[in-house]
Amino acid sequence: MAKILIIDDDEQIRQVCRLVFEGMGHEVAAAPTLTKGLAAVKGGDFDVVYLDVDLPDGIGLNAVSSITEGERAPEVIIFTGASYPNGAELAIQNGAWDYIEKPATEDVMTLPLIRALQYRKEKFSHHAPTVALKRDRIIGQSPAIAKCLDLIAQAANSEANTLITGETGTGKELFARAIHENSPRADGPFVVVDCSILTETLIESVLFGHAKGAFTGAEKKSEGLIRQAHGGTLFLDEVGELPFAMQKAFLRVLQERRFRPVGAKEEESSDFRLVAATNKDLPAMAAEGRFRSDLLFRLHTMHIAIPALRERGEDIRELTLYYTHFFCRKYNVPLKGFSPEFFDFMEEYDWPGNVRELVNTVENIVVRARLDPTLYPKHLPPEIRIRGMGGPGGRRNGQGNGQGLLVTPGENGGPETSEAATAGQDTEARVELLIPFDDYKRQTEKNYFQAVMTNCHGDIRQACDLSKLGKQSLYRYLRIHGISTR
Repeated sequence: MAKILIIDDDEQIRQVCRLVFEGMGHEVAAAPTLTKGLAAVKGGDFDVVYLDVDLPDGIGLNAVSSITEGERAPEVIIFTGASYPNGAELAIQNGAWDYIEKPATEDVMTLPLIRALQYRKEKFSHHAPTVALKRDRIIGQSPAIAKCLDLIAQAANSEANTLITGETGTGKELFARAIHENSPRADGPFVVVDCSILTETLIESVLFGHAKGAFTGAEKKSEGLIRQAHGGTLFLDEVGELPFAMQKAFLRVLQERRFRPVGAKEEESSDFRLVAATNKDLPAMAAEGRFRSDLLFRLHTMHIAIPALRERGEDIRELTLYYTHFFCRKYNVPLKGFSPEFFDFMEEYDWPGNVRELVNTVENIVVRARLDPTLYPKHLPPEIRIRGMGGPGGRRNGQGNGQGLLVTPGENGGPETSEAATAGQDTEARVELLIPFDDYKRQTEKNYFQAVMTNCHGDIRQACDLSKLGKQSLYRYLRIHGISTR
């Protein structure tokens, strides 16, 4: 018997679901609003939640990620009669098990439930014992990083080809090494192939090796990188740069683990595990004919998507502390203290270069600060200070007094700065409008994304083009602020 929660404002739907699911032998609870539903999730050990999209007090899709957080979190099945553009895509991206549109037959309603319960039974009955994961320099405790670490553990316990995606500087090679170091192949070699620097004339020789006399200058036999990875892991970095003509040959290597060195008569074999990484959109490249779809399928057995640093801002402080300590030891300078404002500026910045940019920034700060015992915003590079102070692209819109920012309601109910107050008019009568800067920033950000979605009529592609954000980042902001794509 499983425990099922129905979150739907339609009483008839709740009654029908209860009748069907109790008839299957399950225990059923129901909630008419999102607030009551989320309270029930926190208070009950549910296996599956059927969640409507349009609820009186919120959008169900925005709650999927919070419901599915945690190791034993319930599976979420979206069950809605609303025509919601990109609804299925958003639901799956946020972790939903399935997306069903009303009206639905009993079979359509119950099949996802049967599959979800079967999955949970297998997942928890064969749950591997917890083992400390080696995560050298993968710093952070955010839910996004925790999810990536879970995937690293899964990949390490298998031989499946694994594709790691993420923006430049997110640490894709660190994740690849973590897979290798936590796998049974940890004692074998970890061989890196940087596809972005391999020319078409040399790539075969570099990967496959060559026989003596295979070409001018080949004075002796050379072992290629694929053979060097025997017994270990072959890491194809920037796999999106692999020349198209070479992709077919490498596909065969993946299928058979055999290859022929340049100029050789006999084939050789190599027992390697493959991990690949890219910052490119390989499915889009495959659709455009610039990357072989059959190779993509082979690479994509497991997928780890590393979030950009701006999408896990709660890790910035821990990263800063770790690398400050690291570089203080490296350069033999005293450990540093930090002013609160220092972290404010660090967390305001968007870090377009991701963790790599943060590491370089911290190293630069430690070198320049030398014997200074405490780090202040003045130690930061100008672009970070300007961003934090409200310069081009900045998100601070006032200096405040360390307690809050005086604001008045804007046209759309959001805050706007009070010119009268800054001009010195009496503020005592309006002291209730003094709010913390974080609240002001959050509302300003929400107003921006509401305007973007209104201007683009809910079209996600147009909104991405306008905001210059990736689809995952945009969805994240919409989810945070409860903004519908309709």
